Amino acid sequence: MTSQHCILIGAPVDSGKRRAGCLMGPDAYRTAGITEALQSLGHTVEDLGNQIPDDHVEDTNEGVIFARNETIGWTSRLAKAAENALERGMPVFLGGDHSLSLGSVAGAANHAAKAGRPLFVLWLDAHTDFHTPQTTDSGNLHGTPVGYFTGRKGFDGFPEVVNPVPQENVCMIGLRSVDTQERLALEGSSILTHDMRHIDENGIAGPLNRFLERVAQANGMLHVSLDVDFLDPSVAPAVGTTVPGGATVREAHLVCEILHDSGLMTSLDLVELNPFLDERGRTAHLMVDLCASALGRRVFDRPTRSYQ
Repeated sequence: MTSQHCILIGAPVDSGKRRAGCLMGPDAYRTAGITEALQSLGHTVEDLGNQIPDDHVEDTNEGVIFARNETIGWTSRLAKAAENALERGMPVFLGGDHSLSLGSVAGAANHAAKAGRPLFVLWLDAHTDFHTPQTTDSGNLHGTPVGYFTGRKGFDGFPEVVNPVPQENVCMIGLRSVDTQERLALEGSSILTHDMRHIDENGIAGPLNRFLERVAQANGMLHVSLDVDFLDPSVAPAVGTTVPGGATVREAHLVCEILHDSGLMTSLDLVELNPFLDERGRTAHLMVDLCASALGRRVFDRPTRSYQ
């Protein structure tokens, strides 16, 4: 296994939705042993600590959109963090709600453009997050990152997306909660989508491997964004957007093992962990285990853990 330099970037983003708690996510991952897990696999680990948003005008939250200015500040800060970290290693963003991906993916795309390579994005999530500030009914910006980094209009005031990710370079797996506005927008797009019925009928390895083959053929860089709600809430309860019928532990590990075998992943988000909703840290531990699988841990190497 090739040793990597893993750069942990704490992103305690809690502005993308109204239900508080994701700001505790980065420290929960640290407590669950993410540094030790990666070091045990032979990787070097650099922890940059928890970031803060760039300066921004205080939000009044009088309109539909919640914490717009704070999210703009986070987007600016995390885009720079991603671009800088990719110069030196593999950034792992410890979230934090999914609005952090407005910045992490935009920054990864900027780095890829400088390197003369295309960026691909694997979106492991129950939701498409393809809204814009104009189309969201909830006003929660954690439902907008894919819309933002693929260059949809309507993000006035946000940092300009200089290098939008082509829609055909985005693959979504695990979908099972898509509202009408998003569905209509997706039907007019070239984003690859695989909902849980497709996974149930065909398995999860086939669509993933076909996408990874495209990444390899294009000499692409691959950003992976793993949302806790990709997983079934029976095994990962610590998320404010639970949707029954998600991926099993084994399916999730298989995805991560295939990612490692491909050698294509260049950056990673771990998002939407809300420790306030967890059960004795079980979701944080599972997400750390999945991160370890994506970076080389094999079935026989996994620790046995009791939550009693």
